[in-house]
Amino acid sequence: MPSSPSKPRIKPSIYTTPMEVEVGSNTSAHKIGFSPWWSGLSSLVERMKEMAVGLSKKVKKIVKDDPRRVAHCFKVGLALTIVSIFYYVTPLYEGLGVSTMWAVLTVVVVMEYTVGGTLSKGLNRAFATLLAGSLGVGAHQIAVLCGDKGEPILLGLFVFTIAAGATFSRFIPEIKARYDYGVTIFILTFSLVAVSSYRVEELIQMAHQRVSTIAIGVATCLGTTVFVFPVWAGEDLHKQVANNLDKLATFLEGLEAECFGEKARCENLESKSFFQVYKSVLNSKPSEDSLFNFAKWEPGHGQFGFRHPWKQYQKLGALSRQCASAMDTLSSYITTFPKSQATATDVELRLQIRAACAEMSSESAKALRELSSAIRTMTAPASANRHVAASLEAAANLRSALSEDVALSEIVHLAMISSLLAELVLRTAGIAGSVEELARLAGPPLNRWTLGKNRLKWLLMLRTKD
Repeated sequence: MPSSPSKPRIKPSIYTTPMEVEVGSNTSAHKIGFSPWWSGLSSLVERMKEMAVGLSKKVKKIVKDDPRRVAHCFKVGLALTIVSIFYYVTPLYEGLGVSTMWAVLTVVVVMEYTVGGTLSKGLNRAFATLLAGSLGVGAHQIAVLCGDKGEPILLGLFVFTIAAGATFSRFIPEIKARYDYGVTIFILTFSLVAVSSYRVEELIQMAHQRVSTIAIGVATCLGTTVFVFPVWAGEDLHKQVANNLDKLATFLEGLEAECFGEKARCENLESKSFFQVYKSVLNSKPSEDSLFNFAKWEPGHGQFGFRHPWKQYQKLGALSRQCASAMDTLSSYITTFPKSQATATDVELRLQIRAACAEMSSESAKALRELSSAIRTMTAPASANRHVAASLEAAANLRSALSEDVALSEIVHLAMISSLLAELVLRTAGIAGSVEELARLAGPPLNRWTLGKNRLKWLLMLRTKD
């Protein structure tokens, strides 16, 4: 019989590994088994590197956007360290017992980013615990009078009635907005005290320890939040409202330059940054409402008095969103309307409409800039009314020009744009009126600040003359 052919053998070299010095199918099997394992490990390492780089970029962006967040993290750690002392120090622990952990839990759930948020949660938790604990002890004292058989029945009735009534109160809008957290803590504390009173003998001591530890936790949170790099919700609301007006002005300035200027072509607007800036104003309601609710809890600070008209900021924010909504309608019409239909046979009328639109955009943008500056510096708007009046006059002149005997079918595109711009002018006038109302309601603090600034200017002028 002919001898079977010998199997090929791999010639070793300096590049071959021990796994590769095999025969026939064994060689390919080892190669196939080795390669996916190594490639899978390398791809896992690459993914981990990408995740680490992406995480570091996110952390840098968060810190760059608002460095106060880093300070808040340190404040939370500081507050937890302070309340932990009551657990570590033996004399303090013996006075409060295991209930000391309630102070730690209070810091975790009460500590918020802003002073107003911490005050809201802290005071809600403190007063709700005090009230619910008192009612729970009172319910126990009444239930004891009914004997061993009647006590659990009466306690169950108390828990059902008070818990149901408190839960229903959470549906009331005013309570939901400001006291929802307090009502929740009230239900929790009353239920714990009332139910546990049936088995616990030293009920008064337990309630006292719980109230004391929660008071310690709340006081620690308030002290840390108010006195260590405080973040005021009212100040953030003040800045956000002013920034929103700047964003609206940016849109109008870009519109005047890109659509109504001498060399304007009104093309590729979707790619321009100014064409998207107003959209953040449309989505600002949740943050404004949250800051407004927290600002009402804050004491007087800086240039803001104890009864600062925060409600007016909410109205001003609503007017800004209405203006942004009108801008959204205008931008949608400009981008979707066929440019081929945007022609007119009457060149003079078309130029007149374009000039009026340019003036309305420019004057409204200047008015919004002035109003934003007035809010930031807490001064009465000086020249905003002049710009608003100029834009209203331009809108009235354009309206009278279009009311004449002209073929509107030939200029329907420009007429529609001018009509939407006139709506924006009216929205701007409403914002100007709201800012003036804010200046009036701010009252003496605003006037004192303005007078002090003017006196400083007068002193500098007199010194210069001397």
